[in-house]
Amino acid sequence: MTGGTGGLGDMDELYEAIILDHYRSPRNTAAVEEPDIDLEVNNPFCGDEFHIQLKVEDDAVSQVGITGRGCAISQASASLLAELVKGKSASEVESAVDAVRRLLKGEEITDAEADILGDIEALGGVRKFPVRIKCALLSWVGLGDALRDHLAK
Repeated sequence: MTGGTGGLGDMDELYEAIILDHYRSPRNTAAVEEPDIDLEVNNPFCGDEFHIQLKVEDDAVSQVGITGRGCAISQASASLLAELVKGKSASEVESAVDAVRRLLKGEEITDAEADILGDIEALGGVRKFPVRIKCALLSWVGLGDALRDHLAK
């Protein structure tokens, strides 16, 4: 049961629905042929683990595939990431990773960043459960680090 006043309960329900939808039906889970980025990320404390593959062409993500296992928050977060990064430039992905980190820390994000993140704002509710923030950030941090390493080559 969600609570709240002034319609906040409705927003909580919407955010819960987005997270459950991405958990139950994760996006972009097919393997990427000959990926430019191929990494494994895991959180040994809770057992969340993901295999992230990207094809990068002309400094933009042309294909993404993310598979793995973990809690509903980590699975939904990885699915939301997979939807967002496709077609984005490396700098746009890096900006999104930074915005998600700030969102989950409870820091302010700009209206422009909120527009870019779209449904990913649903992850903001994770702030209420500090132990789950690492779950939500796992795929984002791994992807950001891997993309930076790839571009440095």
